[in-house]
Amino acid sequence: MINLTETAIQAVGRFISSSDKPTGGLRIEVTDGGCSGLSYGLRLEAEYGAEDTVINCGDVKVFIDPLSLPKLQGMTIDFMDSLEGSGFKFTNPNAVKSCACGSSFSTSDNGAPTKTCS
Repeated sequence: MINLTETAIQAVGRFISSSDKPTGGLRIEVTDGGCSGLSYGLRLEAEYGAEDTVINCGDVKVFIDPLSLPKLQGMTIDFMDSLEGSGFKFTNPNAVKSCACGSSFSTSDNGAPTKTCS
């Protein structure tokens, strides 16, 4: 399962409420790219797809496609807000290597050696 901290849930709620488009939830996906091989993608979406896993995190619904789900199982997402900037922080137990920025990672499958949502 995926975990969002209360701070992350509040941040996503703010983004949803300020969106000018209808939003049903937050899509979290894994794509090829980044300095470590894979990158996290986040975006607001109106609806989930037929094959998506939908996870309820408080007032936020999270949509995950079937290819991304195994690489995200057990992950915790937090939202940090500091003088240096703000953004989401990913703690992924499946990542065996991460880049310094924290948004790129690799798993053993691609070549590299809170609050529980239901």
